[in-house]
Amino acid sequence: MTDTPVSVLLVDDHAVVREGYRRLIERHPPLTIAAEASSGEEAYRRYVELAPDVVVMDITLPGASGIQTLQRIVQRDRDARVLIFTMHRDATFVEKALESGALGYVTKSSPPDLLVEAICAVYHRRQTLSPDVQAELAALRRAGTTAKNPLAALSAREFEILRMLIAAKSREDIADTLHISVKTVFNIHYQIKSKLGVSTDIELMHAARQLKLID
Repeated sequence: MTDTPVSVLLVDDHAVVREGYRRLIERHPPLTIAAEASSGEEAYRRYVELAPDVVVMDITLPGASGIQTLQRIVQRDRDARVLIFTMHRDATFVEKALESGALGYVTKSSPPDLLVEAICAVYHRRQTLSPDVQAELAALRRAGTTAKNPLAALSAREFEILRMLIAAKSREDIADTLHISVKTVFNIHYQIKSKLGVSTDIELMHAARQLKLID
């Protein structure tokens, strides 16, 4: 635990969840909640306004996802300290988050004290992963990342656009959410299909299902 005051931006789309974790975090001074946000857009605005020491953010958010928001925050501030706190423990999500600039990744199934420890570690710029996430990464690497999981070939942005495409988002919606041009979305859509070895959107959906991106 640090003796220096640490301000935290807590980002989750469920108010009840935020309230629970606010109470947990504030039981461990000098950690304080500087602000809360329920969406990626709100999280980005709050970060710009308040410059909190640490951002604790879920991946699943309305509009821009946690990874997309992470990319925006890091693009604005390379020194940003972001901890992903989510139910997603799949190694692909972990790798994309770390690739995008996250300093930590902890699952919500972890013991409460682990979240507090992770916030302090991220504040001190130490990478921290919950044990279940470490196990997932180790298993993926033992299997051979690229050979076993084609998603490893996708960049973090390509992975996020793939998730939006399989959620039936239009190119226009994706462009608006990510603040890029429709032409850029079109080009990335093509690159995704090429990297996954498919030619059509139907084949892309089938590949996504095989890769367990669709239930």
